[in-house]
Amino acid sequence: MSGKLRVLTFSTLYPSSVRPSHGIFVETRLRELLKTGRIDSRVVAPVPWFPSKNERFGDRARMARTPRRETHNGIDVQHPRYALPPKVGMTVAPLMLALGARSSVQRLLDEGFDFDVIDAHYYYPDGVAAALLARWFGKPFTVTARGTDLNLIPQYRLPRRMMQWAAGRASGSIGVCNALVDVLRGWGVDEAKLHVMRNGVDLQRFRPLPQEQCRQRIGQQGSPLMLSVGYLIERKGHHVAIEALARLLPTHPAARLMIVGTGEERHRLEALAERLGLAAHVHFAGGQPNAELLYWYGAADVLILGSSREGWANVLLESMACGTPVVATQIWGTPEVVGAGSGGRLVAERSGEAFAAAILDLLEAGTNRAAVRAYAEGFSWQSTSDAQLALFGRLA
Repeated sequence: MSGKLRVLTFSTLYPSSVRPSHGIFVETRLRELLKTGRIDSRVVAPVPWFPSKNERFGDRARMARTPRRETHNGIDVQHPRYALPPKVGMTVAPLMLALGARSSVQRLLDEGFDFDVIDAHYYYPDGVAAALLARWFGKPFTVTARGTDLNLIPQYRLPRRMMQWAAGRASGSIGVCNALVDVLRGWGVDEAKLHVMRNGVDLQRFRPLPQEQCRQRIGQQGSPLMLSVGYLIERKGHHVAIEALARLLPTHPAARLMIVGTGEERHRLEALAERLGLAAHVHFAGGQPNAELLYWYGAADVLILGSSREGWANVLLESMACGTPVVATQIWGTPEVVGAGSGGRLVAERSGEAFAAAILDLLEAGTNRAAVRAYAEGFSWQSTSDAQLALFGRLA
C-alpha cells in the first residue's frame, strides 16, 4: 500500500454477489479509479436488516442473503446491517446507517487499513451517515450527489437540513452533472468544495456490434426496434415509451418496443400495453446482466428514456457507445449527456405524443451509428479518475 492513497468507499448503492446490478455505477467509478494503480480501496456497503431470506419477500430477502463480507470483482466489500424502523425510517436512517457501519469501519482500521478519506455516494442518507463516521474516526470525507438525492429528497424539511449540515462539513461535494452542483451552490456550499465529475462509460464493454447479430442473439426484430432500460418504476417513464409506440404504429406497423428491467410497475405496464392493443408489440425482457446489455443496445434502432428525474443517466452513454441514438426527456443532467453531435433528441414534454414526434424526426433524419459511437468516445473515465486523484490527494 506504500505510496498509494487509501480510499474507503461508503454507500448503500453498491453491488453484491446477490444483487450484482445494484448501484453498479458506483462500483464502475471505483474500478476505473483502481485501474490507475494509485489507490488502494475497501468498501463498506450497508444493507437494511431484514429477518427472512425466503424468496417470497423479493428484494428484501435478497438483502438478507447478502454476505457480511465478500470479494466482489476483486474488491474487498463489507455489508453490515442497519435497522430502518417503521414510520420514522427516513428521518433516522443516517444515524442508523452510521451506527450499523461503525464496527465495519473500525475492523478495517484494526486490520491495518488506515484510510485517508471516506468517499461516500448519494447524499441522503449515505452522505449524512458518512459525515457522522468521519467525525467519529477523525477523517476527511467527500460526498457524490447522483440525482434523486438532490432533486427529490430536499423537499422534506429534516432530511434537507441534515444534508445541508453534511455538505457544510464535507471536504468536497461532487455532482455527476452541473445541475446537481447548482443545488449545492444554492445552499451556500463553499465554491472551493464543489466539483463536477461526470460518469464515464466503459468503452470496451459497450461497443458497436453488427445490429442483425445482436437481434438474432436476443431473438427480437422490429422496424423500428425501440428499447427502454431501467427499473420498472414510474419515474423511469416506461409508460411514456409504450404510449409513444401507440402513436407510431399507424405509420410504422412493424414497430416494436423492448423493456429491460424489473420492478413494481411491471403489471401496470403490461396492463397499459394490453389496454392500448400493444401486447404483441411490447416485449418485457426482465432484468439483464450488465455484461449482456450491449446486445440489447446494439439490436435497437433507438433508446427511449422518458424519466421525470435523472442526475446522469448511464444508459444514455451506454447506448450511444454501442452506436444507438437516444431520445430522452430534457431534464437535469440529461442535456449535458445528449449534446450536439450525439445524433439524439431531447424532449421537453414528457408525453407519448412528444416522444413519438422526436422518434419520427430521428428516424427520418437517419442514423450514422459510427458517429454516435464517436460522440460517446468523448466520455471516457480518464478525466473523472484524474479529478478524483487530485481531490483525494489534497485531502490526504
